[in-house]
Amino acid sequence: MTTAVTAPFRFFALHVVRTTRLGPSLVRVSFAGDDLVAFFSDGCDQSLSLFLPHPGQDAPAVPIELGDGWWQGWRELPDDVRAVMRSYTLRALRADAQGRTTEIDIDFVLHGVEPGAAVPAGPASLWASRAGAGDRVLLLGPAIADNRAIRFRPPTGTDLVVIWADETAVPAASAILESLPTGTRAQVWLEAGHAGDIQDLVTAADAEITWLVRGAGGGTGAPSALEAIRGAQLPSAERPYVWIAGESSVVKELRRHLVRERGIDRRAVTFVGYWRRGLSEEQLREQSE
Repeated sequence: MTTAVTAPFRFFALHVVRTTRLGPSLVRVSFAGDDLVAFFSDGCDQSLSLFLPHPGQDAPAVPIELGDGWWQGWRELPDDVRAVMRSYTLRALRADAQGRTTEIDIDFVLHGVEPGAAVPAGPASLWASRAGAGDRVLLLGPAIADNRAIRFRPPTGTDLVVIWADETAVPAASAILESLPTGTRAQVWLEAGHAGDIQDLVTAADAEITWLVRGAGGGTGAPSALEAIRGAQLPSAERPYVWIAGESSVVKELRRHLVRERGIDRRAVTFVGYWRRGLSEEQLREQSE
């Protein structure tokens, strides 16, 4: 990661243009900024790093003036000063007639912001629930359209796309569905925290989309997802491709089922743990270092 424009990733100074409530626990935030002319992505599940200010700050504190030393400099800032960093996927981008990116959308899951919530809201959920036009953020994103932070890459000849995503991965899964060409067969399971979070998705693919409302039928997390997929009859296919993303333990269980029980080639399974139950992103980052 670097601030150099010619490298795969760089920083983008952005501001909120508008927010759109998608459901009880979902909000879409649209961002713009002059830097976006250098933002390029051809991926449907493009991963991004978003830096947010603390309450009372007018901009996130990230020492990008240190160049390649920004990471160490950021880590050394006091906890109440250092910008909050969270990983998200790009939901959509819009470009002008010359192909220059003008706006991007990121969908936020709002955990714990409702009155009486059992779990307190995290800093990103709290920020998104209060975001308004003009609020400033910093984004570490792609300056090259085809980059390593894109994971959805079905091989040539794929004759069935299988998708599972919990609510943190629904934005990426939705973008994937929108990108699938006419006639592509797809079997899709998407999780939602509330029935009101279910979205009408547009796709040209021949897709069967099943929404799993978490908690419906008494199940939560892995049992709900695994039982739904284990009990499903997948269409026959010679070269299926699987993309599963969400909570790490659920992703691992689903991958094990699809490879061991369904016999799908492990090389045709893309699996991404977006988060881990019981751990914050800071704790996850510390474990990986």
